[in-house]
Formats: sequence, structure tokens, C-alpha cells
Amino acid sequence: MTPERLREFCLGFNAAVEEFPFTPETSVFKVLGKVFALTALDAEPLKVNLKCDPEQAVRLREEHAAIVPGYHMNKRHWNTVTVGGPGGLPDRLVRELVEDSYDLVVAGLPRAERLRLDRP
Repeated sequence: MTPERLREFCLGFNAAVEEFPFTPETSVFKVLGKVFALTALDAEPLKVNLKCDPEQAVRLREEHAAIVPGYHMNKRHWNTVTVGGPGGLPDRLVRELVEDSYDLVVAGLPRAERLRLDRP
């Protein structure tokens, strides 16, 4: 997956926005003010921090060398996923993990905000 495709995919979710609160190189993708993905799109290899169910996070780390505890994040709830380059994950799995991250963040929003997004 290219940086452009990752960015486009993240911005394709309802109410998703890209912000740069840390540095101009660090893209932070949010839904209604809550982070669901964080990446430096110009990094080699391309990596992205994604929110993950704690039990699933451990399982994914055991199954994939390209998934490690979240860099500079709560390691229980976040994974750093190597997207591109040698040893990177297949695009389909990356898309699933990004969508899972978005869904987890949305699930934590107040009910009224979830309903506005059309995601129960």
C-alpha cells in the first residue's frame, strides 16, 4: 500500500479528518476529535499506529512480525503496523486493521455521535 492510498483510505471513513498536531510530517487521522490512525506518510518503511482490541493486539503481534506494540502509544491498545517494504503486511489486512481501529474509536463515542455517523 502506498502512502497516498493509505491516506485516501483513512479519509474515506465518515467524518474522518487529517490533522498535524505534532509535526508537519506526522499525519493524525481522527473521527470527531478522536485518533484512529497516526503515521508519517513519508517514512520508509511506511508504518501506521492503529487502535486495537487488547486481546487481538497480542494475537496479531504473535502472528505477524510486521505488527509490534504501538510506538509512543498505550501498548495495550495500540499497534504499530509496517505497511510497506520488505516484511510489510498485505494491503487487504492493512485495510481491515485500519477499519477495525476506526470502528473501535467510533464505538467509544457517545451514542448520539455514533448515530450521526450511521455506525451503531
